[in-house]
Amino acid sequence: MKNNDWKERLNVVYSTNPDYSYEKEDEEAQITPAASQQKLRVQLDRKNRGGKVVTLVTGFVGTENDLKELGKLLKSKCGVGGSAKDGEIIVQGDFKQKVLELLKKEGYTQTKPVG
Repeated sequence: MKNNDWKERLNVVYSTNPDYSYEKEDEEAQITPAASQQKLRVQLDRKNRGGKVVTLVTGFVGTENDLKELGKLLKSKCGVGGSAKDGEIIVQGDFKQKVLELLKKEGYTQTKPVG
């Protein structure tokens, strides 16, 4: 991979110094709290989905990989599709009770239904 990738420097002011070397800041590694400390909310949602119902799990704090792993588990146990991004998991269909039971079984004790 190139050492001088322009996408990493989008908001950097141009320098005429030929010896200048851009150094990006290293982001802090986000740590995923234990399952018992997560405060997840499970609700049904229809907005912007063409009238179709989805089960929405919000409030996840942690790395994107852990979020996707939990989303994959929920989707496979329910036997449907969905997605996991931006701190929320979308499971296609009305699986609110089943998702609540699965999360409690996995150790997410502070999970609450909304609505």
